[in-house]
Amino acid sequence: MKRILVLDGSQRSNGNTEMLTSHVLDEIDHAKVYLRELGIRPIKDQRHTEGGFTPVRDEHDNLIEEIISSDIIVFSTPIYWYGMSGVMKNMVDRFSQALRDERFDLKNKLAGKEVYVVACGGDNPRLKGLPLIQQFQYICDFLGMNMVDYLIGQAVKPGEIQDDVRALQEAQSLNTKIKESMK
Repeated sequence: MKRILVLDGSQRSNGNTEMLTSHVLDEIDHAKVYLRELGIRPIKDQRHTEGGFTPVRDEHDNLIEEIISSDIIVFSTPIYWYGMSGVMKNMVDRFSQALRDERFDLKNKLAGKEVYVVACGGDNPRLKGLPLIQQFQYICDFLGMNMVDYLIGQAVKPGEIQDDVRALQEAQSLNTKIKESMK
């Protein structure tokens, strides 16, 4: 059985993105990490300094271990100012540090992992959210991961995603697709 890990980048509990992700993973066993609860610190870029990165005391190393031990990763983020949430961006930025950490062998261990992206926003998100999807595609390409699919919902106020019939239908289709890949 494949292990699925949801990286929830929302700053709000039970927000639209989390609800849409729940529809995608309905009746599918998965683990979820709320990035807002981890307090992942921003990167201090030391890629080109003698000695490299200074260790950071936060939960990022443990999160990297969780990601490595998963087969499918779901990046779940609201669309904030046409990009991923700040907590999601902090986590992704810190990949630079994890890539240089010999304990992880990150690029090799992420190679071939399946990735899905679920995002929600307002202001025509199915169009204006496409650069975010492209960013995740580039991240996956660089790390050797396989971005399988994505879903963008339109919602702003809490619970508004329940009115996005298209997104709910696409969530059901994605749910079926993931269940099939689990066999």
